[in-house]
Amino acid sequence: QAQASDNAAPTVLSFRGGQAQMASFRLLCLLGLVGSGLAVKLQNSTSNFLLRGSSNGTSSTRTPCSCQANDPAWRSTTRTVPKCVFIDLGAANGNSFQAFMSNQYGPVSNCPSGGQWEAVLVEANPEFTPALQSVAARFPGMIHPLAGTAAYMCQGQTSFSIDPDVAHNRWGSSMVRHFDGSAVVTVPTLNVVQLVAENTIPGDYVILKVDIEGAEYDVIPCLAQYSNVRLIDAIYLEEHGYLAGSSAYTPQVYAASKSALLNAGINMPAYNSPTL
Repeated sequence: QAQASDNAAPTVLSFRGGQAQMASFRLLCLLGLVGSGLAVKLQNSTSNFLLRGSSNGTSSTRTPCSCQANDPAWRSTTRTVPKCVFIDLGAANGNSFQAFMSNQYGPVSNCPSGGQWEAVLVEANPEFTPALQSVAARFPGMIHPLAGTAAYMCQGQTSFSIDPDVAHNRWGSSMVRHFDGSAVVTVPTLNVVQLVAENTIPGDYVILKVDIEGAEYDVIPCLAQYSNVRLIDAIYLEEHGYLAGSSAYTPQVYAASKSALLNAGINMPAYNSPTL
């Protein structure tokens, strides 16, 4: 399953803002167990990370934009009632949402405020737009589909290659790889950190499902720099190791970022998302 994003990223729910609160210092504290050398690399990565195609990189392809992990201009949601917030990155036709509703990410009845929930479904492949709109129509005001939009670490736009493998729900579609003879579309990218910052509150139970065919190697290091990353309770991360080389970050920084998220108390179980 895949995703990607026009210059202005779409706004869903009522965006709420984060405060840029010494994010680099806080991240250094979180990374204490994995070594100061890696911490310094990650601390500096917002402005100085290795761009694909830069003098320090090994690939000829550049990232569409740079990590934006904190921004005082982000606006807070006015919502006060806590709930589960299921954020599905690489939503395909809504199959992971169906798994959420079937309690495969935990009992929905245990969500705060008597089982209240909300879902944001982000999917870059425009072929899934009708299916996601259909799913959203069944739950008015509770599901926010962001179809034809790629989950990423910043707002911008990117090319997105459609996997020709229809039998497996076009599962390999990606913004970081291309398929010979397949369709390529241009889509806007959505800043995942901003999505979390502006649409969740401390009382929520926030589930982030990540199946974005290689873009996770940029999103996770950026997310680890977010000053309020503890808003997230669980990250279900499917990794595509054969695409790790396309990342803006080094493998060491990526590993340190995962450690930082775990040290922040975020649950990150082994995970493979449903495809068919």
